[in-house]
Parts: sequence; structure tokens; C-alpha cells
Amino acid sequence: MPSISPASEPSSSNNKVNSGANVLNGLLRIVLWGGGLLLAGVLSILIIVAIAMAVAFPNLPDISDLSDYRPKLPLRVYSAEGVLIGEFGEERRHLTPIKDIPKVMVDAVLAIEDARFYEHGGVDYKGVLRAALANLGRIKSQGASTITMQVARNVYLSTEKTYTRKIYEILLTFKLEHMLSKDQILEIYMNQIFLGNRAYGFAAASEAYFDKPLKNITVAEAAMLAGLPKAPSAYNPIVNPKRAKARQLHIIDRMQENGFITAEQAQAAKQEELSIKSSAEHAKVHAEYAAETVRQLMFAQYGNETYTRGLNVYTTLRAADQDAAYKSLRRGIMDFERRQIYRGPEEFVALPADPQELEDAIDQALAEHPDNGDVMSAMVLTADPKKITALRLNGETVEITGAGLKPAQSGLSDKAPPNIKVRRGAVIRVTKTPKNTWEITQLPEVEGAFVALDPRSGAIKALVGGFDFEKNKFNHVTQAWRQPGSSFKPFIYSAALEKGFTPATIVNDAPLFFSAGVTGGQPWEPKNYDGKFEGPMTMRRGLAKSKNMISIRILQAVGAQNAQDWATRFGFEADKHPAYLTMALGAGSVTPLQMASAYSVFANGGYRVNPWLISKVTEQKGKVLVETRPPVLDESMRAIDARNAFIMDSLLQEVTRSGTAASAQAILKRPDLYGKTGTTNDSMDAWFAGFQPTLAAVSWIGYDTPRKLGARETGGGLSLPIWIRYMQEALAQVPVAELAVPEGVVNSGGEWFYTEYANRAGVTSVGLDDPSAAQDGSQPIQMPPADERKQILDLFRN
Repeated sequence: MPSISPASEPSSSNNKVNSGANVLNGLLRIVLWGGGLLLAGVLSILIIVAIAMAVAFPNLPDISDLSDYRPKLPLRVYSAEGVLIGEFGEERRHLTPIKDIPKVMVDAVLAIEDARFYEHGGVDYKGVLRAALANLGRIKSQGASTITMQVARNVYLSTEKTYTRKIYEILLTFKLEHMLSKDQILEIYMNQIFLGNRAYGFAAASEAYFDKPLKNITVAEAAMLAGLPKAPSAYNPIVNPKRAKARQLHIIDRMQENGFITAEQAQAAKQEELSIKSSAEHAKVHAEYAAETVRQLMFAQYGNETYTRGLNVYTTLRAADQDAAYKSLRRGIMDFERRQIYRGPEEFVALPADPQELEDAIDQALAEHPDNGDVMSAMVLTADPKKITALRLNGETVEITGAGLKPAQSGLSDKAPPNIKVRRGAVIRVTKTPKNTWEITQLPEVEGAFVALDPRSGAIKALVGGFDFEKNKFNHVTQAWRQPGSSFKPFIYSAALEKGFTPATIVNDAPLFFSAGVTGGQPWEPKNYDGKFEGPMTMRRGLAKSKNMISIRILQAVGAQNAQDWATRFGFEADKHPAYLTMALGAGSVTPLQMASAYSVFANGGYRVNPWLISKVTEQKGKVLVETRPPVLDESMRAIDARNAFIMDSLLQEVTRSGTAASAQAILKRPDLYGKTGTTNDSMDAWFAGFQPTLAAVSWIGYDTPRKLGARETGGGLSLPIWIRYMQEALAQVPVAELAVPEGVVNSGGEWFYTEYANRAGVTSVGLDDPSAAQDGSQPIQMPPADERKQILDLFRN
């Protein structure tokens, strides 16, 4: 047998040792390289964060004023009866120093919002890690916002969900923690946070929900209020007691877990019956546009002191009239919306299967789509062509069947495009029908305006500047310059009365054609709304039926320049009503408030009154700063003769009796109603302007960016019903008024005349000899310049 050398064994052992050492060295190098790369990565991130902080930090808001947080006395706006209709400033948060906030209220808030508030430095890293772990694999995220972060967000930052805003929020959180004490931060939070029902801060919320001062709060009540910051609408004990109670019980458990209360106190709190104050929201007068108008007027007078002096402004608005106007306009707009195509759900959300996660997901989604008055948001749970089941933010289950599905049939079809398909997870709008059933609907794109004033003084009694102030703050009553269409015709007729025309003057409703030689450009062939011509008729009948040919022939006879001058007597601006024949069809520009003021001249016997809204301004202690007295009508305010106003009233009364607004007298069943419909070309604007001798009102509907309302939509069909519904409420206790016959007017054969024209001395007829007036160019007319003509040729319908 071959011998084995003893030296070979150590050699093999050495090789193994060397090999192991090499492996260890390799692993060590890998670890060192990996550690180096990780350290480099961490350092790189820290450098990037440091650079970002260095750039962002100087741009953070100045928070020095928070070191002495003192909300100022607000501007409060009231109706004529003293009903609060608006509040501007921060005193809605009844400022309560932290030392005066009961410990039980603080404990309840800390238990649910930030139990480690006094331990962390603004960002709760343990909470962030816990939330991150909890969010793994979940559809709905779990938040980790501390109270300091919420203060940073609520006081200084927007609510948009972007990484940039989140970075600023964290940086601002560090800044707050550096400059303020924990008690100062908590005091700001307890006074600043919005808690629903128009309450800011827990002191205000205690009064809003329990009608008691915060110092008397119980454990059960504190837990109920502490549940509100997460979702003031969802956990509002007035509108959603079931969900509010569930969250209250959860918070009581958290208070016990954190050692704030004993088990016995927790049990007693859970069993305590709470006395919830009845909702004031239902009685709220919606006068946001009027309140904002007052705010602007006050700011122009007092500057920034507007929000600090405790000013109380009393307006001329009547609360009942304002409520009627708000409801009438919204109903008119929603009636129109029912006839529009369905544009689809507002959002689609992936809904989890877990019940608690599902509830949280629905709360979060619907909180971003708040109810808009009676147009409420809901989350679809099931949907098919025969039934929709949805859940509202207050926990109410909504079932829509039958006729309630009709507005969204296109979205329920199997062939519906994904963007309009009504399916599980869709955020939709629902509303209650007059029969107390549910109907699917959508937020309207169309806008509207309504204004009413006392024609004897100009005092504004109701003002609604749009469908919803939060949705669109543009005040259409005062800011929307629109073409009035046929509602402008009465001012042309009024001018004609001064030129010898009478209600009995015969005017030919026959085709008109103006050749290119006459217009200086394209030929013009105006039409009546229905495309029909009825031949000779009285001026009275021509206005009642809103015949365009009649108005044009009258303006031709009166002269466009004369008519323009006459219109300025009513408050219209000459440069917005060029002296062309198209003025006969309302081609100029007016605002609803301007129209209401102009129609007031007819209503009050010929006097021009300026609209006004503020009757008195006082300071907090009652000192009167401004007081406005209603003007006394005198001859210095006269715009037109009393007899002109009287005969125009007679003509406008005919419109509401037998003309395009005949439904006014038919529904309201009173003869003292006067007015005129108006619909512009292609139905882009729908108007009704009218009055009763004690109340003038104008309604308007149209799109902000003008577009067709629809081929069948008219002022009589859209705006007149709004006016009628308002007048039903506003005139309910007002006796029928009879107009006194002024001097210089006589009745002959059942018709009214100026005395000097009673025996056919005035203009007896127009256009009978030449039904195609100006066709050969022999009667020169004024027409707009070429660049304006395209917009107003072939203009206007009834």
C-alpha cells in the first residue's frame, strides 16, 4: 500500500482555511460596499431633503401672529328682521384660552386625534410607522396626522392632495413646534377646527350641538364633539345620530385605553342620554350672494377693520322673500336640468369588501363631494337598469326605481361608455321628488339669477346671484351682462308713446328685408320666434305676442337714436345699447339688477330709483355708524311721465293676461301683474321681467359661457315659472293694487290714449302701405359695423 505522507494533511487543512478566509473577505467586502452604498444613498437623500428644506423653508408662511392667537370680532350681516344671513371673520370660533378648556374635552380630542401629542416633536414617527404597516395591502389609507400637522394644514395650507403640499405641511409643522409651546398649538387647534353646523372650535360646537357652554361639558358630550374633526358631516349628531353615536362609543373606549377615564366613567358615558339641539341649518336663510355684496361694500369703506370691529350690517332683504327666491331659482334650474343629457357620475371609487373599510372609503369619497342643498351626493352600491342602491354620507340608504331612474337612463344601459356608466363605486347626485321618492340627478352647468326690489324705494328684498355660492361665486345679478332679448321691447314702446303711437296703432307684422346696399354689408332678414307673420295688428297685441317685426317697425318710425336716448332715462347705459335697429330685439347688454330697476320705473309711476341693500351699520356695542332712509319719490327723480308709465303698465298687463306670460295671471289669480318675457337668439338667455306695484322682480337663466339652452327653451318656459313661484310667496298677504289714472290719459272705446291722441290724432298705422319696407333700399337705416353684425344678425326670439 502506498504510504501517506504526514505532511499532506496540514497542507489540505491550510487550503481550507485559506478558502474560508477568502469567502469571509469577499462577504466582508460585499457588506462594506453595500453599507457604503446604503450610506451614500441615505446621505444623498438627506442632502436632497436638506436642499429642499433650505429652498422651501424661507417660503413658509409667517406664523408669528399665532403666538398671540386672537380671532377678531366678525362682520355680521342681517336681514331686515334681524335674521343672521352672513358672517365674515373668525369670532365664530368663540375664543377660549387653553386654561379654560375643560380637561375632559382635551382628553377626548387627544385620545382620538393624537394621544402622543405631548411626547412627539410635531411628526409622530411611531404613528407614521404604524399607519404605514396598517396601510400595506389596504385600499384606503390610514392617516397619521398629528394635531400640529392639522393646525399647519387648516390655518395656512390648502386641502389639495399633492406631495408638494405634504412637504410644506411637514416643514410648517416643525416651524410651529419650534416657535410655539404645545399648549399654544393645542389652543389654536381647539379654537380653529371646523366642526360642522357653522361651528368653528369646540366652544362654538358645544353651543351649536348641546346649547351649553363648553365648561359644563360631560364625558359623553366631549366624546361626541371629539368625533367631529374627522368628518363634520358624517358624524354630525343632528343629521346622522347613528353614525355619530358609533364614533362616540369608539372615542370613549380610546379615552379609557389611554387612561383618561376609568372603566366606570366609560360605562356611565356610554349610557348617558344626550340632549342634541335641533338643527338650525334647516332654518338658514340662503343669502350668500347678498352677504358677499355687503362684505365688499363694507371692505371698500372700512378696509381690513371690516373683520375686526364687530360691525353689524342690517340689509333691506326680507328673510321670507329671500328664502322664496332661493328655492324658486333652484327649482327652476333643476327642472331644466332634468331635461338635459346625463353627463355621468362625478367620480369612481374602488370600494373594499371589509365593512369598516367600506364605510371609511365612502366617508372619504363623499366628503370630497359635499351635498349641495337638496342636490345630495351618494355612493352607488348596486346598479342595474331597474334599480340603484346608494349610500349617503349620513348613512341613509337610498333606493331609486321607476321614474327616478329616467334622468340617467343612458348611464344605466349596458352599452353606456365607461365615463357615464352608473356602477358600484360611482359618486352620483340624488334628490327628493315632490312625491317623496328618490331621483338621480346631477349638478347643473347652467346658471341663473333672481332679484326683487320695492319699486317705490329701490330697497332690494331678495337677491340670488346663482345656483350655489360655493359652486360659483360670480354674482349674476350684479355682474352678468347679457342680452335682454324681447324683455327690452317695452322701452322701445315707451319711446314710441312719446312720438304719437298709441296702444291702438296698427302695425304690420309682415316680412322685412334689408338689402346689402342698405345695411352696408350682409343683407338682414329678421324673423319672428315662430317664423310666422300675422299681418296688421295693434301695438298692444304686438307686444303681447312679442312680434319682432312690430318692434322693428316701431323703432324705425321712432328713430334708433331717439330710442337710445329714451332708454337711458331708465338707467341703461347708451354705449351698451348702440343706436341700431337690432336694439328693437334686445341686442344690447344689461344686468338683472339693471332690468329690475328699469321695470320699477313703470311700476312706480315713472320715477327712477336706485337699488340699495344696506339700511343700517352698527358697531358691536350698538353705536349706529350708517343709517339709510328710504327715498321719498319727488319730481327730481322722474324719468318718464306718469301717463307714459300708466299706458305701458296697461300693455305689460296684457302680456300677463293674454300674451306670452298669460300663465302669470292664470296661476296667481290676480290682475295686478305686469311683465315681459325674453329669449335671445338660439335661446342663449331666458328672461322674465315683471312687477306688481309693490314689488318688481327679474329672473334669468343662461350659461356663463353663452351657448344654446335648447330649441324649445324660452323665457316663458324657463324664467317665468321661477318668477311666478316667487310671487306666490311674496304676494300672499299683499292686497290687489289698482292703479290710479293719471292726468292726461283717457279711455276711448276700451283703450287708453294720451288725451291729445284720443281722436286718432296720433300715429294710426305703420307699414301697411309697404309690407316689405326698405327692400329696395329707398329707406336708409342704421346698421352695426361689419365686425359686430355677424353676432346680432337674424336676432332675437321671443
